[in-house]
Amino acid sequence: MSSQSIFGEQLPKGAKVEYVGEVPIIEECPRDVKTLDGEPIRLFGKWSYEDVVIRDPGLRRYICLKPTMLPHSEGRFQNRRFGKTQIPIVERLINLMMHPGRNAGKKHKAYNIVKRAFEIIYYKTGRNPLQVFIDAIINAAPREEITRIIMGGIAYSVSVDVSPQRRLDLALRWMAEGARSCSFNNPKPIEECLADEIMAAAANDPKSYAVRHREELERIAAASR
Repeated sequence: MSSQSIFGEQLPKGAKVEYVGEVPIIEECPRDVKTLDGEPIRLFGKWSYEDVVIRDPGLRRYICLKPTMLPHSEGRFQNRRFGKTQIPIVERLINLMMHPGRNAGKKHKAYNIVKRAFEIIYYKTGRNPLQVFIDAIINAAPREEITRIIMGGIAYSVSVDVSPQRRLDLALRWMAEGARSCSFNNPKPIEECLADEIMAAAANDPKSYAVRHREELERIAAASR
């Protein structure tokens, strides 16, 4: 089957289709982009995209790993429906580090925080920090949550599955919140807090802020089935 169409639907340019069993998984962000010299593009000029594996088929389509040396899309996907699926995943983390407050609007400062955090991850683990970050997202992404239903004047909570896009949004939000809460009123720099949060989430460690929130949300959802 051609990789340019599936089930009669035309795929975006550069999209690839991989199969997990009989289920087609569409990867819309190509990774074979190279420089004019034919060299592979590396994140921050250091880390390769080629060997990064997304082990969760549900999130594979929504995590953009298109090679880019500088993760800054200049808002070109801002007004498109589901446009954030085309934003590089590292840039989404950088944007979340610009939380209203001390870092609001300081994209370059947030960029340096994430870059130094990735360097700390590499020195502590010896692994590609991009792969560690992807593993952290997969472990921190919840699969169940609750919603409120009102029927006949009675309100009650029921368990529902979480869409892949929301799973990704929650995982990124919790990791950024965990780094900020760790560094607040603490001499520990925020880049080290972010690195520790990502490494703990990648190891599925309950010390991780994101993993604790995921477990709490899934525990409440299990009780509401």
